[in-house]
Amino acid sequence: MFSASSQPEASRPFLTWQRIIDWAQEHYRCRTFDKDERIPARPGLLYLVQCGSVRLVGEAQVSATGHTARSPHINSEEAFLGFVGAGQPFEIVAQSPFTLQSFAHVDQTSVIWMYWHDLDNWPHFRREVLDAFRYQHQRKLLWLSTLGQRRTIDRLLGFLTLLIEEFGEPCEDGYCLPWVLTHAQIGSAIGSTRVTVTRLMGKLRQRGLIATYGDNLLCIPSQPES
Repeated sequence: MFSASSQPEASRPFLTWQRIIDWAQEHYRCRTFDKDERIPARPGLLYLVQCGSVRLVGEAQVSATGHTARSPHINSEEAFLGFVGAGQPFEIVAQSPFTLQSFAHVDQTSVIWMYWHDLDNWPHFRREVLDAFRYQHQRKLLWLSTLGQRRTIDRLLGFLTLLIEEFGEPCEDGYCLPWVLTHAQIGSAIGSTRVTVTRLMGKLRQRGLIATYGDNLLCIPSQPES
């Protein structure tokens, strides 16, 4: 059911991963971050997560009327946009008034960075990077489809299912997300509030559609109750 555990090893990106790590260390292109530390990424560069997890957050400058605008009297609204796991690439895109930021979601998150032309040294690796971005694009289309659901509880369950399908690890009860995700972060991702997410998470637990495992890790049971 879940791609994170069933994805064939041969289809995973970065078969020349160790060579890339060695190159990054030789050229001082690798850095390790603590949990919630901002990764100083900038547009035009390619970033690779060596280990840990990166949290992507979108920020829009919003005026007092609720519209994006350039004004000295504006607030910023953040939205959780997803994770980038170990062995995956990401880019930072900036288009005013929107910005994209990246944070280490867990301790000891290591990130490699390079210029796109550095990939000219590894044509096969370049193809694997582009394949990984294509896969991410397909997942984002599924995410957008989920966010189009009218009912908040449907958006919530669809969002959690997509996350655990992609990043979930086997546990006693089924598959669980390997990192903690707060209700506020979930709410920002599905266009809801922390209070609403907490209430709806309770309903999903009562129905046996989700559970918690270990240190408050979100879990999708293997055989949810009807």
